[in-house]
Amino acid sequence: MADYLVIVESPAKAKTIERYLGKKYEVKASMGHVRDLPKSQMGVDIENGYEPKYITIRGKGEVLKELRKSAKKAKKIYLAADPDREGEAIAWHLAHALNVDGDSDCRVVFNEITKDAIKESFKHPRSINHDLVDAQQARRILDRLVGYNISPLLWKKVKKGLSAGRVQSVALKMIIDREKEIENFKPEEYWSIEAVFEKEKEIFEGAFYGVGGKKQELKSEEDVKKIQQQMKGNSFLIDKVNKRERKRNPAKPFITSSLQQEAARKLNFRARKTMMVAQQLYEGIDLGRGAGGITGLITYMRTDSTRISETAKKEAKEYIESKYGNKYVGSQKDTANKQGAQDAHEAIRPTSALRDPRSLKDVLSNDQYRLYKLIWERFIASQMAPAIMDTVTVHLKNNEVEFRATGSQVKFSGFMKVYVEGTDDNKKVEDKLLPELEEGTVVTSKEINPNQHFTQPPPRFTEARLVRAMEELGIGRPSTYAPTLDTIQRRGYVSIDNKRFIPTELGTIVSEAVEEYFPEIIDVDFTASMEKDLDTIEEGKTEWVKVIDEFYQDFKKRLSFAEEEMEKIEIKDEPAGIDCEKCGHEMVYKLGRYGTFMACSNFPDCRNTKPILKEIGVDCPKCKEGNIVERKSKKRRVFYGCDRFPECDFVSWDKPIARPCPKCESLLVEKKVKKATQVQCTNCDYKEVEQS
Repeated sequence: MADYLVIVESPAKAKTIERYLGKKYEVKASMGHVRDLPKSQMGVDIENGYEPKYITIRGKGEVLKELRKSAKKAKKIYLAADPDREGEAIAWHLAHALNVDGDSDCRVVFNEITKDAIKESFKHPRSINHDLVDAQQARRILDRLVGYNISPLLWKKVKKGLSAGRVQSVALKMIIDREKEIENFKPEEYWSIEAVFEKEKEIFEGAFYGVGGKKQELKSEEDVKKIQQQMKGNSFLIDKVNKRERKRNPAKPFITSSLQQEAARKLNFRARKTMMVAQQLYEGIDLGRGAGGITGLITYMRTDSTRISETAKKEAKEYIESKYGNKYVGSQKDTANKQGAQDAHEAIRPTSALRDPRSLKDVLSNDQYRLYKLIWERFIASQMAPAIMDTVTVHLKNNEVEFRATGSQVKFSGFMKVYVEGTDDNKKVEDKLLPELEEGTVVTSKEINPNQHFTQPPPRFTEARLVRAMEELGIGRPSTYAPTLDTIQRRGYVSIDNKRFIPTELGTIVSEAVEEYFPEIIDVDFTASMEKDLDTIEEGKTEWVKVIDEFYQDFKKRLSFAEEEMEKIEIKDEPAGIDCEKCGHEMVYKLGRYGTFMACSNFPDCRNTKPILKEIGVDCPKCKEGNIVERKSKKRRVFYGCDRFPECDFVSWDKPIARPCPKCESLLVEKKVKKATQVQCTNCDYKEVEQS
């Protein structure tokens, strides 16, 4: 019989930890929270100091029964939930359910699931941190007060099944505001002049800079013509050559938000998927008996701290030194975390720098391998020396008209030998070499090419961009980004096109209703301020009841006003212009969870519905009678099929185009190849040049 009972959240974590602790310890899983506020009611006693009413979560009765049975036999109970607010709250609820004294040394926390970390943490148990519990409880109650008051109002005034929440409403508003910026954007014309120069048969490129040493913008074709008239001949004097050396420092190791952003850029992972796979790597992977069995491969993945332990730094240094040489070892000093970051945590890093991703490829799934490789490379690179770049700027003059050519070369790769951070616009770090050019020499322009451009609107938010914007504005915390983005998608408030968020009509209606009557809920500064208040509760500086009450007193007044004044919003059905083929009544456009669709106006007598099909101007290559239309799968992935389905079953994940293959007359499609689009034949080896 085991002397000690250890309770964690998940069975995978339990299995890993039990192996490290030995036979005297029994490790059980609570499967997350065991108590929560009831779903069927508010569950908060507003008149009695906002006292929460907790109940056993449905389906957790058997889990609790098993835990109580084991608890009775144990000499000592340790609560080892995750090392954050949520984990502390889980431990607190378990203490209540199992009659454990929360002020005793019953709480054990660890940042990584490795043998040394686990054994060390059990040498230093502590009591439950009630400030952390209060901060989590305050967030939960705030969200309940908002959601369970505004949502029923939206059901009455707009449509059943809607919801509003503190953080999700702000995220939705950010997406809608960006869409308005795009709609209201007025493009402005501007021009550039590109040139191709030659020096002793060596070719290089440059661009117009200005006149008489002053930078000049080209706003019209007339401006371009004036510059062209001012130039004489095709000879350019190299007036100046500036050479300088610059350092490029590595990115810091991952925190939750930067991991989600980089996994979206480089792996095409959604935030939810990133956190799910990271959880698996944290809780433990079976490496095989000879390699240590079940082992946690990364540190805790919900963190906003970039701190790295001295042990991890030392191990990384040893690896870099042996693999690349001493000159590649960095001398990074710890930089300050952002205000409010939980410095008790570390950054997300591999539990061992010596565990090279290639050595784990056979024991990891493809997704696990790719994410682990990303985390490992980012960490190793963060401990490496800066890259050194040689940059050259050449000033070329023709009758006071100045062009400039720039080039750069990696002189010392440093951290770039392992990893280079991605960018949202997919720009690559590439060397652009210039020939050896000396001041006072003359080169010849082979081509002078004016180009017309128009300014572009700001881009729609991708998941990565939205997470970054939320983090910069102080909205939400590491554990909230993924569920927030998931909620606004599940509610049908946004759709995704080409990985970018587009607000739906339903999302816009809900957001505008909330903004009119509850402006503070949707206000970025207010939400960020509330996050800071929750941090002060965690730090023990503020009473949680005071924070809740200050919010609720004003919120209650707005709620009463909205219930009286908000008019019922009727979402009218717009005629679709076609009749129902089943009953002959008119088809209308309806607003559903995933956007607009067609339905029979004779509902409920006729339940005929149709998706709105987007034609792409291509005849069906299979039946020769139908048209190819854009459709969406159950998982909302775009594909292409014949509009005569099910009579014709032609489908393609790649977009067909309206011209035949010049080689074999078969169907051509646009295929995504390494973040670019390539036209290729579905029958032969014909391909066209990639288009970015």
